[in-house]
Amino acid sequence: MNRKYMFLSACLVLALATLALAADVSGKWTAQVPGRGGQTVETTITLKAEGDKLTGTISNPQGESAIADGKVSGDDISFTVTREFQGNSFKMIYKGKVAGEEIKFTRTIEGRDVPPTEFTAKKAK
Repeated sequence: MNRKYMFLSACLVLALATLALAADVSGKWTAQVPGRGGQTVETTITLKAEGDKLTGTISNPQGESAIADGKVSGDDISFTVTREFQGNSFKMIYKGKVAGEEIKFTRTIEGRDVPPTEFTAKKAK
């Protein structure tokens, strides 16, 4: 019986330590995201993490969209954004690695044969 409690206690400590190590991504982040023709687009990403769930918005001059399917796992984050363009809807998949005051993102577009876009977002002060 003692071993069982010791094992459960160790699992609890490990789970709490993992949560404590999770990156704090809540807040506003800004990035210059590469766009068409080599131009960059000023983008603001507002995130709120609650445990391993991630919510928020992403906005640029074309408008603001809610993020969906948001997850936090340690210093890795991911979410999707669905956008409309000329009557067509498409899903962008964002995956990021948090390092202090920066998130290094890779963005892909579901179902499209285009290279991934990489950019870095910085925590707004």
